[in-house]
Amino acid sequence: MDAIQIKDLNLTLQKTEILKGVTVHFEAGKIHGIVGRNGSGKTMLMKCICGFVRPTSGEIYVEGKRVGKDCDFPRDMGFIIETPGFIPYYSGYRNLKLLADIRGKIDGKQVRAAMAQVGLDPDLKRHVRKYSLGMRQRLGLAQAIMEDPSLLILDEPMNGLDREGVVDMRGYLLDMKKKGKTILVASHSAEDIEVLCDTVNEMEKGVLRRRE
Repeated sequence: MDAIQIKDLNLTLQKTEILKGVTVHFEAGKIHGIVGRNGSGKTMLMKCICGFVRPTSGEIYVEGKRVGKDCDFPRDMGFIIETPGFIPYYSGYRNLKLLADIRGKIDGKQVRAAMAQVGLDPDLKRHVRKYSLGMRQRLGLAQAIMEDPSLLILDEPMNGLDREGVVDMRGYLLDMKKKGKTILVASHSAEDIEVLCDTVNEMEKGVLRRRE
């Protein structure tokens, strides 16, 4: 079963072709990698999947529902795209609790569990503006997983992490795969892709090709 199906997706912004005829499917319960240089179209493809950017043409189906027609945003999805944004003068826990309260699916207990799962102390009073980049990445992952989504979209989740943090993050993602999650991850690191991914897709100048 495919968690995501993309059919002939095209995106043009200000007369520049960003995505060109992207057709791909991502099977449920696996980790799928997208590799490519900065500016190749990886992030824009992820934004289209999440419903943040409307493609010029083509179709995206997430768990059987067409994005932009059957739903504006896939509901059972967590994501990190670009640098996660948080209120700088609140603690990590307070930031996540505010976000959790918007949908009301989880309470503080699940927020705390998500933070602990990615190696953050939910009782830390430090404001997010004083977090290191690696701590922000961990907080972003906690946000992505706290509502226990079936699908994760992660754009360069290893950014800012030291070696130990990278090893930890890989472990988190492999554990999520064991729980049946579908994960789409963009990375410039060949090692990350080799360690994590069941399928690898290469993007260059808006064109996506699956590596055999």
